Amino acid sequence: MSHDGSRIRAAFADEPAFVPYLAAGDPDVDASRHYVEALAAGGADVIELGLPFSEPIAEGPTIQSAIVRSLEGGMTVDSYFTFVESLDVDVPVVCMTYYNLIYQYGDEQGPAPFVRRAAEAGIEGFVVPDLPAEEAGPLRAACDEHGRDLIFIVAPTTEDERLDRLVSLSSGYVYVQARLGVTGARNEVSEQTTASLERLRAYDIPKAVGFGIKNGEQARAIVAGGADGVIVGSALVDVVAEGHESDASVEETADRLEALCRELKEGAVAGAGDRPTPERT
Repeated sequence: MSHDGSRIRAAFADEPAFVPYLAAGDPDVDASRHYVEALAAGGADVIELGLPFSEPIAEGPTIQSAIVRSLEGGMTVDSYFTFVESLDVDVPVVCMTYYNLIYQYGDEQGPAPFVRRAAEAGIEGFVVPDLPAEEAGPLRAACDEHGRDLIFIVAPTTEDERLDRLVSLSSGYVYVQARLGVTGARNEVSEQTTASLERLRAYDIPKAVGFGIKNGEQARAIVAGGADGVIVGSALVDVVAEGHESDASVEETADRLEALCRELKEGAVAGAGDRPTPERT
């Protein structure tokens, strides 16, 4: 399933892509807008923007807390679309949410109304952690109709026919889950990541690794190991949470986010230079 002309895929063309995540509306709409724009200023190539769902099964405590703050701040599906329309960023935005919200939106059941409205808002792709490949046909069709990308998560345990199926349904990039479990920043790069990238090597689609990356050195190691990009969520959400809890100003928190993004992007780019040179035959 190839959307070779998509802006999302193009973001991986020249150098390793940095893909940060924040929950839209965390801790409130105005602050969140500044924070998302800080991601772009810090070097984001694609932004994953969470649409809060009350039962986020793939998320660890950090992102679950962000989702609670966002929901308490009044974020809804419609206000999420309005939020995206208000952003002053020049990079593709990917909606990360759960299938129930997509399926139930609008005046007819099924994903078509949600994808139509998302496309109007300028959203260019979707990550849906709880959508099984076997049930993805209607959403894939709606994405194709509107020229949007659908990004699947490949776990360390995904192999053989299931891997083929997930990659064939994916466009834009494949989200490579660095380790088993839920999201959250970790201190080490998992060996499972290397094995997953090796299994994906034969597929012609960008591979972005997420789950657990929190600093530039880890980003560098992930890219040196063969990733085309890095996805970072919990480490950035932690900055938002710390700013909120300490009553730091929105500007101070935005500056911290931008600085961390810059470190992560620079690490990813440096990792490309660390890759082994192919032997000449």
